[in-house]
Amino acid sequence: MDKQVERFKLEFPSKSRESDALDFLNEFAEANTVIHGSGGLDYVESYDEWLKKLEEDRVRKPTEQRVPAETYFLIRESDNRIVGVISIRKVLNKALWNFGGNIGYSIRPSERRKGYNKINLFLALCVCKNRGMEAVLIDCEKRNIASARSIQALDGKLLYEYMDEELGYEIQNYVIDVRHALDKFGDKYAPMMFEYPA
Repeated sequence: MDKQVERFKLEFPSKSRESDALDFLNEFAEANTVIHGSGGLDYVESYDEWLKKLEEDRVRKPTEQRVPAETYFLIRESDNRIVGVISIRKVLNKALWNFGGNIGYSIRPSERRKGYNKINLFLALCVCKNRGMEAVLIDCEKRNIASARSIQALDGKLLYEYMDEELGYEIQNYVIDVRHALDKFGDKYAPMMFEYPA
């Protein structure tokens, strides 16, 4: 008997998810690992403040300090659990062209090594298409093999890599052609989602 395929969706954070979100955040703290793509969940003073920030981010006018962005939870259908987070920056300023790119993401430590970030990124590319984004820039630490593999799995092309002297490690910059990736991998990832992103 075939193993049942796990299915996922992207969901805008809401007040009803507060307890789950704080549990998600605490798991990163306990593992002493950084959370990327959370839209600031790890540094705001309260969950309500974070929700307010996310609403402001969605409609923000781009400046050299801030850009419009949308942040989502990756939700697993079988247990309604938050297994990841992803943030999509709809435009880039000079700083983000140099470091940060259009997309940041994380999978909670206990759910890693299951391939979940690939569906996380695929769903985000669906959002990007809906927002009229033709290509996205994504970077990762060169030593973060799992992140690089997620990007490459969606046909990310390496543009260049460089040593960030301030951070002390090498950075890889990739680009993904949104429509091409969705067309090429749609048949593979569509069965893994239970709700198409708005």
